Amino acid sequence: MATTRKDIEAALWRGANTFRGAIDAANYKDYILPMLFVKYLSDTYLEKVEELEEKYNDPVRIQRAINRLPFVIREKHRFLWLYQNRYSDNLGELINIALRGIEDDNPSLFAGIFRSIDFNSEAMLGNHKQKNTRLRELLEDFEPLDLRPSSIQAEEGKVASDTIGDAYEYMIGEFAGQAGKKAGSFFTPSEVSELMARIVNPKINDTMYDPTCGSGSLLIKTGNTAKEKDNGLIKSLSLYGQEMNGSSWSMAKMNMFLHEIMDARIAWGDSLASPMHLDSDGNLMQFDVIVANMPFSQDKWAAGFNTGGEMTGKGKEFKMEASLDRYHRFDWGVPPASKGDWAFLLHMIASLKSGGRIAAVAPHGVLFRGASEGRIRQAVIEKNLLDAVIGLPANLFYGTGIPACILVFKKNRNRDDVLFIDASGKDEDGNLRYRKDKNQNRLETKHIDDIVKAYENRADIAKFAHMATIDDIKANEYNLNIPRYVDTFEEEALVDIEEVKNNIADIQKELAGVEAQMARYLKELGL
Repeated sequence: MATTRKDIEAALWRGANTFRGAIDAANYKDYILPMLFVKYLSDTYLEKVEELEEKYNDPVRIQRAINRLPFVIREKHRFLWLYQNRYSDNLGELINIALRGIEDDNPSLFAGIFRSIDFNSEAMLGNHKQKNTRLRELLEDFEPLDLRPSSIQAEEGKVASDTIGDAYEYMIGEFAGQAGKKAGSFFTPSEVSELMARIVNPKINDTMYDPTCGSGSLLIKTGNTAKEKDNGLIKSLSLYGQEMNGSSWSMAKMNMFLHEIMDARIAWGDSLASPMHLDSDGNLMQFDVIVANMPFSQDKWAAGFNTGGEMTGKGKEFKMEASLDRYHRFDWGVPPASKGDWAFLLHMIASLKSGGRIAAVAPHGVLFRGASEGRIRQAVIEKNLLDAVIGLPANLFYGTGIPACILVFKKNRNRDDVLFIDASGKDEDGNLRYRKDKNQNRLETKHIDDIVKAYENRADIAKFAHMATIDDIKANEYNLNIPRYVDTFEEEALVDIEEVKNNIADIQKELAGVEAQMARYLKELGL
């Protein structure tokens, strides 16, 4: 019987229910998604081996062909072996050994991918008995799931890897919904990813980069937007990412593999203090397309530049200076220590090729805050790098209810205006430009289409879009606050004073009648 996406999602939900109430919802993903990944690797590897055994009768030729497979999963590292040993007293240790074994046997693909996960942790999973019970149930949750590529029923227009990858992404989103504020660091809502990908309009040969890639969802969406098919063969994508959180980095690596993006370069580390994607001369790599949903107003963003914990001056606390950055990203100004938004934006701009484009999610504060951020904003505008500011609805992102915006930058633009779009209000028919949902607001296809169309046409649309000249922005002292450019004011209907007076008189007359009636009732009761 074929395995559908719903079957995969059902197994993932079974795993979530196994841990429900036992560990924090924000940590579900650290155990459930890796187990899905091990099941997929095991089933895929065994099917490949079976195909080779059917193809060749000679054991030597079979082994030679097995050695050429993209990855190897030894017997004691496979899901089936773990399942058969699910009643072992040291089950958590056995799972850890299997995960490390997969890493060690496939260093080019999986080195460090499970390093932030400990299936033997009593602090996370409960005492010895509780831990073994939960891990046994987790293996039983996934055992019925057949993830051999030949058994997966791909959805129309997709391949088997898309089905598994989409289910994996769906569950990341579900876990993000349960994780609350902790979710913003690893997941960008899929509709926002689609919007950003369409704005930057990637081409198949572009290099694409996300310096705060989280689980890789935004980068994959951008890559898939560029994907083309040539005689049925999907061309490879040049995807680069970096992520500081170990758990999120692991998710990104697994996410790429499940989507069969084998050559994605996903680095682990601080993109500001230790950028990992450098050219042969040790300078920042340059990319055609950069997308990011960066941490909002990150505090102590420059701490990585002070690795020795030195004090500066006469015992004063460390202060970030432009000279400390060998890549000269902060020559236009050093962002405040408590707000790293412009630090990430300047990193992206410094990493952008001529003719490249950036779409980055940011809090509205980057548009109008003063001091060093104001000076940076002025420099960016005067160098004609800012292409558009797109205001999004509130409560769209996991982890924060505040409204955000998308900043679009381009290098070597052939125009000197800036487009402002306010997608947080209503359209010409009075309908919201987003859908209100129970927990999160959503952008539907129509809403995304409207934004993309406005961006591409670059024309004024009442209460929605406005083309501002550089002189307009200068006149506003480089303040980019969207209401300064897009007038969304709705004039209230004139009040008919005579009608109001008549209504008040009618109410007073009715009230007098009620009071008289009440007085009669009270008199009858002797009160």
